[in-house]
Amino acid sequence: MTHAAIDQALAGAYQRFTESNPASRHQFEEQARYMPGANSRSVLFYAPFPLTIAKGEGAALWDADGHRYADFIAEYTAGVYGHTAPEIREAVTEAMQSGINLTGHNLLEGRLARLICERFPQIEQLRFTNSGTEANLMALTAALHFTGRRKIVVFAGGYHGGVLGFGAKPLPTTVPFDFLVLPYNDAQTAREQIERHGAEIAAVLVEPMQGASGCIPGSLDFLEALRESATRVGALLVFDEVMTSRLAPHGLANKLGIRSDLTTLGKYIGGGMSFGAFGGRADVMALFDPRTGSLAHSGTFNNNVLTMAAGYAGLTKLFTPEAAGALAERGEAMRARLNALCVKEGVAMQFTGLGSLMNAHFVGGEVRSVDDLAPVDGRLRQLLFFHLLSEGIYTSPRGFVVLSLPLADADIDRYVAAICSFIGEYRALLPGAR
Repeated sequence: MTHAAIDQALAGAYQRFTESNPASRHQFEEQARYMPGANSRSVLFYAPFPLTIAKGEGAALWDADGHRYADFIAEYTAGVYGHTAPEIREAVTEAMQSGINLTGHNLLEGRLARLICERFPQIEQLRFTNSGTEANLMALTAALHFTGRRKIVVFAGGYHGGVLGFGAKPLPTTVPFDFLVLPYNDAQTAREQIERHGAEIAAVLVEPMQGASGCIPGSLDFLEALRESATRVGALLVFDEVMTSRLAPHGLANKLGIRSDLTTLGKYIGGGMSFGAFGGRADVMALFDPRTGSLAHSGTFNNNVLTMAAGYAGLTKLFTPEAAGALAERGEAMRARLNALCVKEGVAMQFTGLGSLMNAHFVGGEVRSVDDLAPVDGRLRQLLFFHLLSEGIYTSPRGFVVLSLPLADADIDRYVAAICSFIGEYRALLPGAR
């Protein structure tokens, strides 16, 4: 394998992509006049230019040039219902009949709050926000005030929203809280550092499976160590389940048997609308009770009727606990097929993850943290992305794969076949190939 050969293969992929997508290219160049990089959401950009998506139906997408794709990214986990679920559309339309912005408590928010509390038993009370980012910011704010402390433990590779991202240290856009960044899946270091800084620590914020950094599951001993250590030093354990709450009937933490003090939610629970929520122990959430509490929590659209209606319809009619479990099982079966294929073909490629979320990595051995992914050549991820597009599969440039309810078995078969053809075409460039 040579760098020149990978560069040559990638240049060819760029050229074929550019020639096949003139309308998307034109759209990109026009929009770049008004938005930096024609972009308002950095994750959606990729070179040489991103596709412009014109239409979605079920689990299918069409771009501006008329190409059809099976959707295997599903709005980065928010699109579990697909693009045109009639149950969602009807709920939103009905809600709009009585007015959109009602400037008061409405008839819809209470029933969604009750439904979420019943579904995720660690959430005794909650508050709505507009995104998972806001939910995490408010959960941390609650922890700071509840404990009277300032330090927040987070983990390398963690992503908790647009202003809460971490590599070995906080990213440049991360809010300037007092963070202590520890290695993920290292129970011993976590115990030692939490004990050392215990009197300063307000919260331990963690994803039970790191999503954005590559679908890296947290080991049970690591997560249990965080629960035990947080309890011992009087800090609050905050589980970010914005992504992982969809991985089991009642969320991933519940499946693992670990009860957090606070939990943050987002993505799919809003039925495709902007959504976030944070909640947990009633004594902590009492800080936000206007009758007795000390913290204000604002947000014009927190309880907007569109999200409240879509979220309730989605959780009751489509993504029930039983449906969540079934989708997770489909994902486990798909990932097992893919990993068996990689082993059979003798390449250092694997799919990590849990349930209906997974990520492709060009590396052998167990992946326990972002450090294990350091050897991965990012150009191989790009080659895979453009190969999948050429096979009619829309996914993420970083190899992230998300299943949605309307995906058919034939779509999954198509994805597995596309991975097989990718290995066949680029075998000489892949690590560990024999």
